[in-house]
Amino acid sequence: MPPSISSLTSRWAADTGALRFLWRAGPIAIVHLAALIILFQTEYYDVPRIGSFLLAWGFLNFAWLAVLRRPGVSAVMSLAMVAILIQVSDLKYKVVWQTVSFVDLMVIDLSSFSYLLAIFPGLTTYVFLGIAAASAVVLLLWRLDPFRMPRLTAVAGALACLLGLGGLSVTHPFWPEDIWYPNSHVSNFARSGVDAVSAYARGGYMESDATVTDRLKMTPVTACEPARKPPHIIMVHDESAFDIRRAPNIRVPQGYGRHFRSFDGKQRDLIVEAAGGPSWYTEYNVFAGLSARSFGKFSYFVTRIAAGRVERGLPNSLRRCGYRTFSLYPSHGAFMGARTFQASTGVQNFFDRVAMRAREVEPDSFYYDTAIKMLERERSKGPTFFFIYLSANHFPWDYRWRTELTPGWRDLGNRPVVDEYVRRQTLGMQEYQQFLERLRRQFPGERFMLVRYGDHQPDFATTILEPALKDEEIVQRLMANDPKYYTTYFAIDAINYRPVNISSALDSIEAPYLPLVVLESAGLPLDPSFAEQKRIFERCRGLFYSCANGAEARRFNRLLIDAGLIKGL
Repeated sequence: MPPSISSLTSRWAADTGALRFLWRAGPIAIVHLAALIILFQTEYYDVPRIGSFLLAWGFLNFAWLAVLRRPGVSAVMSLAMVAILIQVSDLKYKVVWQTVSFVDLMVIDLSSFSYLLAIFPGLTTYVFLGIAAASAVVLLLWRLDPFRMPRLTAVAGALACLLGLGGLSVTHPFWPEDIWYPNSHVSNFARSGVDAVSAYARGGYMESDATVTDRLKMTPVTACEPARKPPHIIMVHDESAFDIRRAPNIRVPQGYGRHFRSFDGKQRDLIVEAAGGPSWYTEYNVFAGLSARSFGKFSYFVTRIAAGRVERGLPNSLRRCGYRTFSLYPSHGAFMGARTFQASTGVQNFFDRVAMRAREVEPDSFYYDTAIKMLERERSKGPTFFFIYLSANHFPWDYRWRTELTPGWRDLGNRPVVDEYVRRQTLGMQEYQQFLERLRRQFPGERFMLVRYGDHQPDFATTILEPALKDEEIVQRLMANDPKYYTTYFAIDAINYRPVNISSALDSIEAPYLPLVVLESAGLPLDPSFAEQKRIFERCRGLFYSCANGAEARRFNRLLIDAGLIKGL
C-alpha cells in the first residue's frame, strides 16, 4: 500500500476512534456540564458553598461508581439526586422559608412531607414521571456506557471527597441559620450533613447523664385535685418583645413600662435561649419546661427533634388536671414541626394559620378575637388553656406595617427600625389591654390567669444594647450567653382571680421554669416531674441550664428518659 494511502487509512482509523470515544464519552461530559450549570445557577459565589457543591457532586459520583462502576450511569444517578434535592428544598422554602437540611433526613418529619403533598398535589405525579424518565435514561446508558472504574478507586475517591467536606467544615463552619437563604440547596445539605453527623456521633441529639441513682415516682394520669376551682389559663407568646429601655438613649411613649409589670406591680425578667430570631427555642422552653441548649448543635432543630419524642410538658400536666388545651399558631403547622411537637407535649386542639384563615401577618387583635370566640363555645365544658402565638411585631422593621392601625402616630426620634419596632409594640400593648377588657366584659363570672412573655429580643437589639462594641465582641457575648442579650420579660395578669402561689416568679428566671410559674400560680398540684424541677429551681435560684454548667439539666433529662417522658433521644 502506498505510504499516502496508508497514512490516510491510519488517520481515518484514528479519527473514527476519536469520534467513537466522543460519541460514548460525550453524554457523560454533558451530565457533568449540566451539574456545573446547576452549580452556578443555585449557589452563592463563595468558597464554602462552591467547594461544598463540587465535593458533594464528587462524592455522589464516586459512591455510585463504587456500586455500579459505570461513570455514565453514576453521573445520571447523581444528577437525578441533585435535581430532586433542589426541587424538594425549593418547595420546602416556599412553604416554611427554609431549605432542606441534613437533619431533615435524620429526623423524618412525616407531617411536613404530607403537608407538602397537600400544598402541591401534583408533586407525587411529577416524582413518578421523573423516576420513570430517569429509569429509561439509566437503562440506555447502562447498555452504551463502555467505561468501568475499579471499585477500590471509587471508594478512595468518595472518601477523599468526604475528607474534603470535613476539612471545609473546619475552615468554614456551617451555621444552622444558613438554611434561611433561598439558594445553596446542595451546599447547605452537604455542609449540614458533616456538621450533624459529627455532632450526633459525639453525643446524640440531647445531653443527658448516662445513669442516675434516683427515679421519678410517677402518679396516675388523673391524680390531680386542685384545692379550688382552677382559672382559665391564657399564655401569650409576645413576639420579639423586651423592654427596649434596656438600651441607652431610646425614646419610648408615655406609660410604655406598664406593659411589663404583673398584677402585683413588679417587673420580672425572663432569660431565654434565643437571640434575634428562633422563637421555637422559647416555644420548646415553655411547652416542655426544658432547655433547648441541651440539644447542643441540634438546638436549632429542637422542636423538630422533640416532636413525638418529648411528652413531658405544661399542656400534658394541665390535661391531667382537667384542662382542655388549645394553641393558636400564626404560621403553617409544619413549620419546625410545631403541630407534632405541641401535640406530643399535650396540645389537643391546634389551629394554624390555614385553620384560622389568617393572612401571612395579622395584628394581635386577630388572635385575641379568635381566642374569645373559642372561649364562648368551650368555657362551659371546664377549664381551658389557650396558647396564643403573636406575630405582628416580627421582623423586618424596615417598612411601615399597617399604618392605619396607629392613626396619629409620631416617630420618637430613634433609628427608623427602632421607631417602627416601638410603634408595632405600642399597638400590641393597646390591643392586649382591649383583650383584657373584653374578657372582663364578656365573661363576668369566669376566672382568668394570663401569663405573657417575650420570646427573644429583636434582631437589631445586639446593635443598640452596647453600641460601642465591635461585631466580634458582640459575637463573643452571644456565644457566652451573656444575659444582657437574652433577657426579655414575663408578666402575670389575673381577672376575677388572685394567683395562689407566686414563689417561683422570682425577679429573674430562666425560661424552662415558666411552666412551673403557671402551675403554681394557678394553684395546681405539681406532678412528680415538676415537683423535681421545683427542687432544682430552689437549689439553683431560678437558673436551669446555666446552673452547674448544665449538670442539673443533664441529670433531669436522664430522669425524664428513665420515666418514659422522653423517648428516642
